[in-house]
Amino acid sequence: MRKVFLALVTGAMLSGAAIADDVKIGIILGFTGPIESLTPAMAAGAELAIAEANASGSFMGGTGITSIRADSTCIDSAAATAAAERLITSDKVNAIMGADCSGVTGAILANVAMANGIVMISPSATSPGLSTVEDNGLFFRTAPSDARQGQVVAEILGDHGYKSAAITYTNNDYGKGLADSIESNFKAAGGNVTINVAHEDGKGDYSAEVAALAQAGGDILVVAGYLNDGGKGIIQASLDTGAFDVFYLPDGMIGDSLPTDIGDGLNGSIGDVPGTDSPGAAMFTEMATAAGFESGPFSPESYDAAALLILAMQAAKSTNSQDFKSKVMDVANAPGQKVFPGDLGKALEHIASGGDVDYVGASAVELIGPGESAGSYKEILVKGGKNTTVGYR
Repeated sequence: MRKVFLALVTGAMLSGAAIADDVKIGIILGFTGPIESLTPAMAAGAELAIAEANASGSFMGGTGITSIRADSTCIDSAAATAAAERLITSDKVNAIMGADCSGVTGAILANVAMANGIVMISPSATSPGLSTVEDNGLFFRTAPSDARQGQVVAEILGDHGYKSAAITYTNNDYGKGLADSIESNFKAAGGNVTINVAHEDGKGDYSAEVAALAQAGGDILVVAGYLNDGGKGIIQASLDTGAFDVFYLPDGMIGDSLPTDIGDGLNGSIGDVPGTDSPGAAMFTEMATAAGFESGPFSPESYDAAALLILAMQAAKSTNSQDFKSKVMDVANAPGQKVFPGDLGKALEHIASGGDVDYVGASAVELIGPGESAGSYKEILVKGGKNTTVGYR
């Protein structure tokens, strides 16, 4: 039965929905910029949920859903804001799946989403500052806060026997929030942070930054940056000069392209990225493969973000953000019928008949506090030129 369903969804993704295009979901991610190698699978994850809902014919009495992509760039807040404005004013989207990086997500929320009253669910914006930002009940995220990631990093460093660490971070909201969280948690666990300093993205030469890091010393270099930009540059310069030979890679540094670009010098490095070993994760991986893409960092969270938007609309019997924003937490959490990847059609029917759902999804979603994931992580070891999962936290 699942194979038949996957065939239906795959066909919908390839040919487009055959149902009327009445509802639009904007997908705004950094298709260019420092995480551009991650975003194709993230967008495909969100579009897989949309295709699944369309294939069921059970959304809002048979109403169709279309996705419209826009480029956040990840780092250019002005460009991201303009792109989001076009999604809302020109394309008339009903909701936004995104954005991705924390700075542009905050800018879109403050300058566009709140002004227009549009719900956003980010799959990957992790800055702790977003937990307390004013949002008028419009902002949610299926990714956990870096307040949680800092705890996980400190645990992994301690378990591997590291007593001291140098930290460099990309100079934005994401990098600063994560670096501070790592430092405070590592120190609380008895570790020593020798230096905690920013680096700028987009530079061709990171020798000066690496020299300062090397002078401070440390058993390992924590690189809280981006795998397609400055973070990669810092690692390559460190290896070229012999400053460091082992690195800690938080979530923005995890992706297949980094070990490919760096080569054997990255072997032995460790890291983390949101993820679970839940049944839903395996289901999503199977569905992604059938749909023609490989599940990667934040693609399960993107599927979940789009699914929550769809289920919340169904629960509110409305595609107006002001109506369905209050339903996001309801469909994400207990009580209710548990919903896994591949179950969206049944979930939509259950809601339509007056039932409650507890969306588990691809990333074991449980929204806490201001509407963010409680946070589960994969522990990563770079081995044989590949990121390998060695445990879960």
